[in-house]
Amino acid sequence: MHLRMEHLPGVDNLRDYPVEMIEELKGLLLSGASALPDAKREGFYDLEGSGRKFFIHISPATSRVALLATWLHPEREFEHASRAEGDVPCAGRC
Repeated sequence: MHLRMEHLPGVDNLRDYPVEMIEELKGLLLSGASALPDAKREGFYDLEGSGRKFFIHISPATSRVALLATWLHPEREFEHASRAEGDVPCAGRC
Protein backbone atom coordinates (compact mmCIF):
# COMPACT_ATOMS: atom_id res chain seq x y z
CA MET A 1 0.00 0.00 0.00
CA HIS A 2 1.03 3.61 -0.42
CA LEU A 3 0.96 5.71 2.78
CA ARG A 4 0.83 9.49 2.57
CA MET A 5 -0.25 12.02 5.19
CA GLU A 6 -1.51 15.44 4.16
CA HIS A 7 -0.78 16.93 7.58
CA LEU A 8 1.73 15.66 10.09
CA PRO A 9 0.75 16.55 13.67
CA GLY A 10 4.14 15.38 14.89
CA VAL A 11 6.58 12.53 15.25
CA ASP A 12 7.38 11.07 18.65
CA ASN A 13 11.02 10.00 18.70
CA LEU A 14 10.77 7.39 21.45
CA ARG A 15 14.34 6.08 21.13
CA ASP A 16 16.20 9.35 20.49
CA TYR A 17 17.13 8.60 16.89
CA PRO A 18 19.25 11.27 15.14
CA VAL A 19 17.37 14.28 13.80
CA GLU A 20 18.30 13.31 10.21
CA MET A 21 16.32 10.07 10.53
CA ILE A 22 13.30 11.90 11.89
CA GLU A 23 13.47 14.38 9.00
CA GLU A 24 13.70 11.50 6.52
CA LEU A 25 10.63 9.88 8.11
CA LYS A 26 8.67 13.16 7.98
CA GLY A 27 9.57 13.59 4.31
CA LEU A 28 8.43 10.06 3.49
CA LEU A 29 5.13 10.51 5.32
CA LEU A 30 4.35 13.82 3.60
CA SER A 31 5.46 12.80 0.09
CA GLY A 32 4.19 9.22 0.31
CA ALA A 33 5.97 5.90 0.55
CA SER A 34 5.39 2.18 0.32
CA ALA A 35 4.06 0.77 3.58
CA LEU A 36 3.16 -2.66 4.87
CA PRO A 37 0.44 -2.68 7.54
CA ASP A 38 0.93 -5.01 10.50
CA ALA A 39 -1.59 -7.83 10.09
CA LYS A 40 -2.15 -8.19 13.84
CA ARG A 41 -2.05 -4.60 15.09
CA GLU A 42 -4.05 -1.71 13.71
CA GLY A 43 -2.13 1.50 13.06
CA PHE A 44 1.33 -0.16 12.91
CA TYR A 45 3.31 -0.06 9.66
CA ASP A 46 6.68 -0.91 8.12
CA LEU A 47 7.49 2.13 5.98
CA GLU A 48 10.03 1.85 3.15
CA GLY A 49 12.60 4.58 2.65
CA SER A 50 15.28 4.60 -0.04
CA GLY A 51 17.91 2.98 2.17
CA ARG A 52 16.15 2.37 5.43
CA LYS A 53 12.93 0.95 6.89
CA PHE A 54 10.87 2.53 9.66
CA PHE A 55 8.49 0.75 12.04
CA ILE A 56 5.85 3.27 13.10
CA HIS A 57 2.52 3.59 14.85
CA ILE A 58 -0.05 6.18 13.81
CA SER A 59 -2.37 7.12 16.67
CA PRO A 60 -6.03 6.84 15.65
CA ALA A 61 -6.90 9.57 18.17
CA THR A 62 -4.29 12.23 17.34
CA SER A 63 -2.69 11.09 14.04
CA ARG A 64 0.73 11.55 15.67
CA VAL A 65 3.38 9.15 14.47
CA ALA A 66 5.52 7.21 16.93
CA LEU A 67 8.82 6.00 15.53
CA LEU A 68 9.36 2.63 17.19
CA ALA A 69 12.38 1.34 15.25
CA THR A 70 14.44 1.93 12.13
CA TRP A 71 17.07 -0.11 10.35
CA LEU A 72 19.01 -0.23 7.10
CA HIS A 73 17.76 -2.40 4.23
CA PRO A 74 19.74 -5.68 4.23
CA GLU A 75 21.76 -4.69 1.15
CA ARG A 76 22.53 -1.31 2.74
CA GLU A 77 23.69 -3.02 5.95
CA PHE A 78 26.20 -5.00 3.88
CA GLU A 79 27.43 -1.83 2.14
CA HIS A 80 27.70 -0.02 5.47
CA ALA A 81 29.63 -2.90 7.08
CA SER A 82 32.00 -3.17 4.11
CA ARG A 83 32.80 0.54 4.18
CA ALA A 84 33.33 0.46 7.93
CA GLU A 85 35.92 -2.28 7.44
CA GLY A 86 37.73 -0.22 4.79
CA ASP A 87 36.50 -2.03 1.68
CA VAL A 88 35.68 0.02 -1.37
CA PRO A 89 32.50 -0.92 -3.26
CA CYS A 90 33.08 -2.41 -6.69
CA ALA A 91 32.30 0.11 -9.44
CA GLY A 92 32.59 -2.30 -12.35
CA ARG A 93 32.70 -6.04 -12.88
CA CYS A 94 34.27 -7.81 -9.89
